[in-house]
Amino acid sequence: MKSPRPSHGWVLLSLLSFDLPEQDGGRGAGDREPDALHGCRQVLSAPPRRPRSLVPNHKRPGPMEPPMDAVVPTSSSMQSPGYACRNVASSSALQARTHVNYDVKGDVAVVRFNSPNSKVNTLSKQLQSEFTEVMNEIWANEAVKSAVLISAKPGCFIAGADINMIESCKSIQEVTQLSQEGQKMFEKLEKSPKPIVAAISGSCLGGGLEVAISCQYRIATKDKKTVLGTPEVLLGLLPGAGGTQRLPKMVGLPAAFDMMLTGKNIRADRAKRMGLVDQLIDPLGPGTKSPEERTIEYMEEVAIDFARGLANKTVSPKREKGLVQKLTDYALSIPFVRQQIYKTVEKRVQKQTKGLYPAPLKIIEVVKTGLEQGNEAGYLAESQKFGELAMTAESKALTGLYHGQVQCKKNKFGAPNQEVKTLAVLGAGLMGAGIAQVSVDKGLKTILKDTTLQGLGKGQQQVFKGLNDKVKKKNLTSFERDTILSNMTGQLDYKGFDKADMVIEAVFEDLGIKHKVLKEVEAVVPPHCIFASNTSALPISQIAAASKRPEKVIGMHYFSPVDKMQLLEIITTDKTSQDTAASAVAVGLKQGKIIIVVKDGPGFYTTRCLGPMLAEVVRVLQEGADPRKVDALSTGFGFPVGAATLIDEVGVDVAAHVAEDLGKAFGQRFGGGNVEVLKHMVEKGFLGRKGGKGFYVYQQDVKNRSVNSGMDEILAQFKVPSRPEVCTDEDIQLRLVTRFVNEAAMCLQEGILSNPVEGDIGAVFGLGFPPCLGGPFRYADSVGAKQLVDKLRKYEAVYGSQFTPCQLLLDHANDPSKKFHH
Repeated sequence: MKSPRPSHGWVLLSLLSFDLPEQDGGRGAGDREPDALHGCRQVLSAPPRRPRSLVPNHKRPGPMEPPMDAVVPTSSSMQSPGYACRNVASSSALQARTHVNYDVKGDVAVVRFNSPNSKVNTLSKQLQSEFTEVMNEIWANEAVKSAVLISAKPGCFIAGADINMIESCKSIQEVTQLSQEGQKMFEKLEKSPKPIVAAISGSCLGGGLEVAISCQYRIATKDKKTVLGTPEVLLGLLPGAGGTQRLPKMVGLPAAFDMMLTGKNIRADRAKRMGLVDQLIDPLGPGTKSPEERTIEYMEEVAIDFARGLANKTVSPKREKGLVQKLTDYALSIPFVRQQIYKTVEKRVQKQTKGLYPAPLKIIEVVKTGLEQGNEAGYLAESQKFGELAMTAESKALTGLYHGQVQCKKNKFGAPNQEVKTLAVLGAGLMGAGIAQVSVDKGLKTILKDTTLQGLGKGQQQVFKGLNDKVKKKNLTSFERDTILSNMTGQLDYKGFDKADMVIEAVFEDLGIKHKVLKEVEAVVPPHCIFASNTSALPISQIAAASKRPEKVIGMHYFSPVDKMQLLEIITTDKTSQDTAASAVAVGLKQGKIIIVVKDGPGFYTTRCLGPMLAEVVRVLQEGADPRKVDALSTGFGFPVGAATLIDEVGVDVAAHVAEDLGKAFGQRFGGGNVEVLKHMVEKGFLGRKGGKGFYVYQQDVKNRSVNSGMDEILAQFKVPSRPEVCTDEDIQLRLVTRFVNEAAMCLQEGILSNPVEGDIGAVFGLGFPPCLGGPFRYADSVGAKQLVDKLRKYEAVYGSQFTPCQLLLDHANDPSKKFHH
């Protein structure tokens, strides 16, 4: 299905790019890659990606102070093999540390972070408490002259803080206090009498970056997995442990705004050029140990040398600045220049967020306070605004989406009986080629089959272009691209399908064609092979009716463009086996998708929710609203793409086809706008963006689209009278949104959805429901089911059954204690 991918929807673009780490304890951050951010290139050069790390979380110990009594360390072993580290015996009992350990090599203390039972280190209360104890011991030990901070985990320095700690706070004051404790902790690091080197390998995000920039020196591995960033904005927050104050001084005001307002990742080589990292080391290859273990050991040796050099003054912590940097610093020392930067950034943020996301403006305010009024005022503002933001509905919505992604990145069906290693894709069109690209790119041997040589050639070229774009962005080398492509075979026949573990069809949305290819496939594939359909609306049970083994048939609904959109909607029928579902989810996870699993039915979940809203869009246009006004109202509510533009993007012919099918399945409830409007558009060739004309006229390299005057005749033919009492700007917004939310609730009521979390994730990541609202179910909780039902009743009185609230919403409206999210 063509998806509403925003052209400039800043926050949604970032959310659509989330990529989460597997972890078991607290929530932290992981690795992600930046997309292109439109419309804010100079100051905000890339969009945010995923929300992760937060302010440190601890047991309110106060600032780190040297201990009153010296503690004699005793040797113990770390969780990670191969490292002997030092624990501490208290006067009463031996208390082995579980998250932070250290040993002393000569006159350098090596501190290792190692959160147990987790693939990433997070700044949990326990880790911070132990880190405080360790640093106090190091400062009190006269034999130690310097220290190194390093992770015992490959691929992660510190991925952020425990989000659950922030959520457990009940007031602004509690969160503010957490921020102030973090500030004091890192101030102690910054003012350490003994130089500290942060040795960074893997993700160093949020609170992890705040730890690193509090140190006197930073080295990092020159590796794709090593990324530094401040993604707090993506949770509706700001860096709360001194990051807003230290970062501008370290990398300059424009670069600091770029990082904090977009949440993007910075790779190690760029971090070095920016001044965020002092030295880079190349990762090592395999030897007697794995490359990751060898690299960590080598980095530790290098870090110890630098720490020793800093202590004996043979290494200087000060960086030599180039001429451009010196000129930039001089310019930024002029108050007028700084004020112009603040104004420019604020203007761009307002344009991007439409005032719906408070965090970016608070970041600007806090940075400005620090630079203009001094450190003390800056740190105070940071902690206060951090507390205020944590209690906002927007932060709670974005945090809810983060937790939802964590949940949707797991296979609830367990491991499949047989791993899918060879995947065949039928149809080399836009969707088929996209599916092939995300499959071969993740190591699956892929067959791409089409019926014509021309179609196959276009599909193969699309896959090549997608991978080559990664080469241009330096995410891949040309050798890696060619190696990946060597695992894809393009063909016109079924050769090699006898070795396929899964076949995904992406042919035309026609039941007859799908039945034909299903029978052809079943004649040549092995018994264990799974058949998946990429249909966006045809019931899977109808497709499976032609199968000899319906338990092996499943729906895998991808969104276009497949390599950019992270959602995958998997559809199971009553006959789909659990192992088939497990295999489909496993493949989707390998492709890097966020997955929701729904029951079969017309339109499944995502298309079914979109249908009523688009029907209402057509009715609003029939009532005389201008497409530009409809777009402005919908984007003003938080949708990344205007509602009229969305129909053009989806394709008018596709919208007409889906509207007709869903209308037949659900009757009058899916009415509203006259589907004949869309059919007449198709007859006139107004197919949307792909045809050059829809509600708008699309011309290459023309940024400002004009409204298609050819639509005047069609809309005049189907014009309906408008009712002023339901046609205010707010009413138009709510007519669209309430129909969406009501249908989502109906899907949960009918068991199409198994839980509200997947409903919110599907709506935001597949359909562009405003991320600041957290999805239809969190929105219903936030505004109140009773208020939604009252609005639905108001519109029902005018328009009829299309606005009749479903029973589940009525139940929630009648019992205020009922919530979709607890």
